Amino acid sequence: MVLFRRLLGDVLRRARMQRGMTLRELSAEARVSLGYISEIERGQKEASSELLASLCQAMDLPLSDVLREVADAVSIEEAALGMVVSARPARDVVASAA
Repeated sequence: MVLFRRLLGDVLRRARMQRGMTLRELSAEARVSLGYISEIERGQKEASSELLASLCQAMDLPLSDVLREVADAVSIEEAALGMVVSARPARDVVASAA
């Protein structure tokens, strides 16, 4: 099973380390407890959208970049697990004149 929170934590940790930031520095800049950030990076806690925005802002990193990198990691894990995800056919939209 692919765990989004684990992959998100990996991406956030890698981004923090690439910027040479410690957990303590990120915690102070984002105004989020050090322990909570650590749990998020280890995939033990889910991060809210507000918390993700704070962490990304503190690292001067667009949230869209983080989500794109996580999505790529999910795709890789799905492929490694042999998960076949078929594209859903587009549904026709029918307008009603009522």
